[in-house]
Amino acid sequence: MQEQLARANKVAWESKAYQAWIEHHGSPDELARKLKTDPRHPLRYWLKYLGDPTGKKVINLLGSHGMKAVALALLGAEVTVVDISEENCKYAREVAAAAGIPLNYICSDVLHIPDEETLGQFDIVLMEFGILHYFTDLNDIFALVSRRLGVNGRLMLTDFHPFARTWRTTVTLQHPTGNYFDDKIQEGEIAFAKLLPEKERSGLGRVLTRGWTVGDIITAVATNGLYIRTFEEIPNAQDPSFPEFYTLIADKCEVPLKSLRIGPDEG
Repeated sequence: MQEQLARANKVAWESKAYQAWIEHHGSPDELARKLKTDPRHPLRYWLKYLGDPTGKKVINLLGSHGMKAVALALLGAEVTVVDISEENCKYAREVAAAAGIPLNYICSDVLHIPDEETLGQFDIVLMEFGILHYFTDLNDIFALVSRRLGVNGRLMLTDFHPFARTWRTTVTLQHPTGNYFDDKIQEGEIAFAKLLPEKERSGLGRVLTRGWTVGDIITAVATNGLYIRTFEEIPNAQDPSFPEFYTLIADKCEVPLKSLRIGPDEG
């Protein structure tokens, strides 16, 4: 099933993504100028967990248009991006070139990175916004994270809060609209569709995704030898009594934890 999702989602992300980023962020030259003026702003969710990025090796999995990666590189990090979309890759490389910084961008399904072992190990794995729903088994992606982190390396993950998808995000947020525990594959609109002019939205591909609970996410991270330091829940801007995002920080253990599986007869 994961292969089916990857094929469908690659097709969706290969149509008009480059145009969407220009509509939203401006030309690569324009975005590069903004990032050089204030490279810290796109990294505001992670700065308190990142420390000084100078000289750190960072891999940005599903790094999309590369804005965070370029910002990190401007602050002195050595950054690699992995993303499935050629259009995302094109925009990111052009932004990096305009900013005058090196950026290693690998256009690939993250679960099938060519010669993955040659990448070595990283100090930071960054994953951000609308990514975990592209996987049918979270152990696959967090196993990759664990493989690529060096000892004491850190995962920084920010994504949409699972609770938020079951509630309306307009007006009062008072009415549930979905099932928090729904694990079925869903077909939906590509994330960048709303960034395009109305007349440009026809013919866009549809993405295939599935939802995860907070418990699913935390368990998968911990099962793969990552020590959870923080699970920060970020309030909704319209109604701060509801969560909108979360940031999960986890470190690679010096001695990998073994998976603990408790069966019905094991207490």
